[in-house]
Amino acid sequence: MILEANPTQYILQSVKTGNEFMDKGWTLDAPNENEPTLIRTVYEEIQMNPKDASSGIFRFADWLPVSRHLSGSSAPVTYKSEGLAAKLKLENLYITFSGYFPEKGANMRTCSFKETEAYSVCGRLGADVEDVLVVASAGNTARAFTRVCSDNNIPLVLCVPEDNLDALWFDQPINSNVKLFSTRSGSDYFDAIHLSNTICGISGFLAEGGAKNVARRDGMGTTVLSAVDFIRRIPDYYFQAVGSGTGAIAAWEANLRLIIDGRFGTHKMKLMVSQNEPFVPMYEAWKKDSRAMLPCNDDEARRQAEAICAKVLSNRKPPYPVCGGLYDALKDTGGDVLTASNAKAEKAALLFEELEGIDIHPAAAVATASLIDEAEAGRIPKDAVVMLNITGGGEKRFKCDKELHYLKPTHVFNVTPTSEEVEKVLKRCF
Repeated sequence: MILEANPTQYILQSVKTGNEFMDKGWTLDAPNENEPTLIRTVYEEIQMNPKDASSGIFRFADWLPVSRHLSGSSAPVTYKSEGLAAKLKLENLYITFSGYFPEKGANMRTCSFKETEAYSVCGRLGADVEDVLVVASAGNTARAFTRVCSDNNIPLVLCVPEDNLDALWFDQPINSNVKLFSTRSGSDYFDAIHLSNTICGISGFLAEGGAKNVARRDGMGTTVLSAVDFIRRIPDYYFQAVGSGTGAIAAWEANLRLIIDGRFGTHKMKLMVSQNEPFVPMYEAWKKDSRAMLPCNDDEARRQAEAICAKVLSNRKPPYPVCGGLYDALKDTGGDVLTASNAKAEKAALLFEELEGIDIHPAAAVATASLIDEAEAGRIPKDAVVMLNITGGGEKRFKCDKELHYLKPTHVFNVTPTSEEVEKVLKRCF
């Protein structure tokens, strides 16, 4: 159900030039600029003033570029760790949890922080837009957008690799306004992105925009807003696993807004982002201090993506080099890129469940494994304020007493279908 709300007041700004301009409804790029750059929102309200928790993600609506509020959302929840903190001898470890953990007040039905971006993006989408929204995903993003769009009757096309379809589970059947297209087994997230780009080249379909969409980033930035609202200060360290790095960029941008707010500190938290071995393209570029991503054979990249336990961390073309992207965020915050093997992630997941009382997704386990490594190596001061962004969890708890429904693809394409093939299929479906 779509709820009436006053549109948030904001303008957009080019990170590269600082030029400011109005949002024309779905602006993804800075007008009249040739060099690649992200754009940011500049909100009229410069202080964070969260609403009641009953508003869900829209409790942070003053810093979300939305024209309408949607029902059914849940905001990230932050709490001070006891079990994991004691194990790591960290005095101020805070966990920001996005998923299903009812004892802590977390009630995301898709068990992933991707709900934060789905509600924000769909809240930005005007009711008068007739084009069909198109989203590419390795799994969790697709599940979140499917749930939000099905519940709110928003037309949606999903592009997901066939090998990732087991991520598309739901506690209720999905309405027919959501259609799923897949790239065949052996393909990866980049292939799904290519399919979505092909669909968006056809009239009547609208690219969601990925990292370029300010609503996606500001939605994910609510993890940091949740943490600061609870801690009452900006953390010193921020840990998260990354596939595209968009969540970490969002955390950096939220940090900058909080500095302008002035009530929570004037420092920048160190972004400590993790990749899942052996798929570590951003780690390799960062360690060579290269803004550009290093060359990689497509087949080798697909093999590496297949080998990782956290499939959602398999973006081959992340917003790392672009102005305002992850490279800039890491440089500005004195951050670092870390890695964790499947074995370390699995061990971290078991430890987290034992000490904190809830299961977590593989990507969150990768972040936890990196935190464990850094803490045990003595590279984090014992009294530092540390935020661990658990980007998904509680799935085992959520599923235990529910009948699940799986979304099936309307059509499975070859890895790189032609635009003619795609258009022919779409004509049959719409």
